[in-house]
Amino acid sequence: MAGQEKRQRKPAIGYTRTSSAANVGDDKDSVPRQRKAIEAYAKRAGYRIVSWFDDPAVKGEDAIDTRPGFAAALERIAGNGVRTIIVETANRFARDLIVQETGFKRLQAEGITLIAADKPDSFVDDTPTAVLVRQILGAVAQFDKAMTVAKLRGARERKRRKTGARVEGRKTLAESHPEAVAMARQLREQSPRMSLREISAALASEGIVTKPGKGKKRPGGVPYTASAVASMLAA
Repeated sequence: MAGQEKRQRKPAIGYTRTSSAANVGDDKDSVPRQRKAIEAYAKRAGYRIVSWFDDPAVKGEDAIDTRPGFAAALERIAGNGVRTIIVETANRFARDLIVQETGFKRLQAEGITLIAADKPDSFVDDTPTAVLVRQILGAVAQFDKAMTVAKLRGARERKRRKTGARVEGRKTLAESHPEAVAMARQLREQSPRMSLREISAALASEGIVTKPGKGKKRPGGVPYTASAVASMLAA
């Protein structure tokens, strides 16, 4: 009976995105939280998640065509007939208003339904009011992100004036692990195509492993996780 009920549920794809490499890793809760919210909505609304696609360390301002995870989701949709993508919130799809609107319209033109688990009508309801609300939410998210960036920049500038030393923000993976990123990309180009875990193992065999971080939880010297490798490829 349970199996029959599961088969009757409409298939959907779950999509998650994290803006920063700091939110990527087995000890981080961003992706598990997003998946939990998506799964809960899918269960309530009569969907079943048949595939998951993630974009680690991908900014909300990046166009959907440039996101490896989302591009893979669209490729999967083209081959399996699934027509629904579920995200945790509209902001997880895109923070930038233009990216959000153009991305939504592209999916709509291809017959793909995009649903935000927290507010299901954010995308599927196309009334004038819903369009206005969607645009306002996108604008507010964009403003909030810009304010946060401005505050951090101001804090760094004040510290620079006070100490005379240059204060930088968090380095990207390409800046902090250039050797690992370069080799990961080379391995990805090989044929047959290697999986993320296979790339991690190949890096480890060459002595390219994690570097020690702050605190006892990040001792370093272990192979990169699949999520970390995905971030390298997207860097």
